[in-house]
Amino acid sequence: MIKQNDNLKYEVFVTDQVSLCRRLFTSPRFYVVFLVVQVAIIALVISMWDSDSYSTGQMVVITDKQMQEVLFNGTEQHFYFTGYLWDTTNTTDDAQISKCPIISPYLVGYRKPVINERIVWEEVLEKYKAVRCDSHFQPSNCKARQKVALIVPFRDRYAHLEVFLRHIHPFLMRQQLDYGIYVIDLDDKIKFNRGLLLNVGFIEASKEYDYDCYIFHDVDLLPENDKNLYRCSDQPRHMSVAVDKFAYKLPYAAIFGGVSAMTKDQILFVNGFSNKFSGWGGEDDDMFNRLTHHNMTVMRSMDDVSMYKMLKHKQSDPNPQRFKLIKTGMKRVKEDGVKNLQYKIMKKTEFPLYTYIKITF
Repeated sequence: MIKQNDNLKYEVFVTDQVSLCRRLFTSPRFYVVFLVVQVAIIALVISMWDSDSYSTGQMVVITDKQMQEVLFNGTEQHFYFTGYLWDTTNTTDDAQISKCPIISPYLVGYRKPVINERIVWEEVLEKYKAVRCDSHFQPSNCKARQKVALIVPFRDRYAHLEVFLRHIHPFLMRQQLDYGIYVIDLDDKIKFNRGLLLNVGFIEASKEYDYDCYIFHDVDLLPENDKNLYRCSDQPRHMSVAVDKFAYKLPYAAIFGGVSAMTKDQILFVNGFSNKFSGWGGEDDDMFNRLTHHNMTVMRSMDDVSMYKMLKHKQSDPNPQRFKLIKTGMKRVKEDGVKNLQYKIMKKTEFPLYTYIKITF
């Protein structure tokens, strides 16, 4: 009888253990807690993915590391440091020079632009004498991965131009680029037309050198971080994402002004910029529409990389017809652009640090 009672107690003890597990897995509270944990894990994974890359319409924002991978097709190469970034005495045969590292070892990251210091032009010329008399620079210790033309639309801002040149040359040199700078001016009697001047710059630069990439760059914008790579990708890039004038925030999603980068094929595919926007504003929004109309995607780096200082200047007179032109822009893409441009060169001078071209009609 005692033995039976002992067995009974043992059976009751085991039954209680099983009952406890059964109650746990059949309890509604357990499934509520389990569901909450799953949702938290999924939210964490999504937030981590979203911090690396996200898209909005036809705009893609990517991190600095992702941009580097996209620019160079994911290739890998060990970094090296040679000691001399622009040694003019280097006589190495071009055939023996290897490609520059994917990421230049000379990059310093964020550096506040110097804008108030007095510029002694002779000192600037001496400091950057590695730039040839035709405003062209090539790294001496390796072969640049891209050949880049900087196209700068210009109208009577020589003080800005001096600050810009002093800042941009070391910036581009540290990125180990094969580059040239073209400052494009318009007849003083003709109203300023940024899009038209950018088209002219593209045409004239293409005549001189086999560039891979064209950077369209306002003279009053100074990049603050040299990890903002001045190179082209398989999609057009809007580079001046975070400008101090706008509290380092993107003013609106469809902006493509300030600084942008496109390959020759991308430019020709959309017929370049419109030539119709005389006065301030509109040509950059029209270009954004051209890109989306041709199913292209605008790429942007993160805000902390694409930071720019804007030099103070008086606002130009806006184009009163710009909104109407933007609205009707896609109807004339084939007839209004770089392929339909006619102009005459009034003056062309190859200064030590840039090529100056002034045009008229």
